[in-house]
Amino acid sequence: MLELEVYAAGVRDLNKILELDHELETIPGLRYKVDSNHDLVYLELDEPTVTFRDIRAIFRKLELEPRFVGSIPSELRPKTKTQPLTA
Repeated sequence: MLELEVYAAGVRDLNKILELDHELETIPGLRYKVDSNHDLVYLELDEPTVTFRDIRAIFRKLELEPRFVGSIPSELRPKTKTQPLTA
């Protein structure tokens, strides 16, 4: 199980919670809980079906600025193919 905690100031607004619910329900295998007293969202995934960038994009779409608490599981980091720069 993969866990991610997100602080997003303003998520305590009921309209934001409803909008977030609408966006997150489309992600398969995702469970979440909103702590509206502290503007925190706890996310759990059985397997990496999204990246943390996808999650960040959802929050930003709702005009919330997400701040990830703790470390981001490596499975949620995008797999990019990079090449070292040569001189």
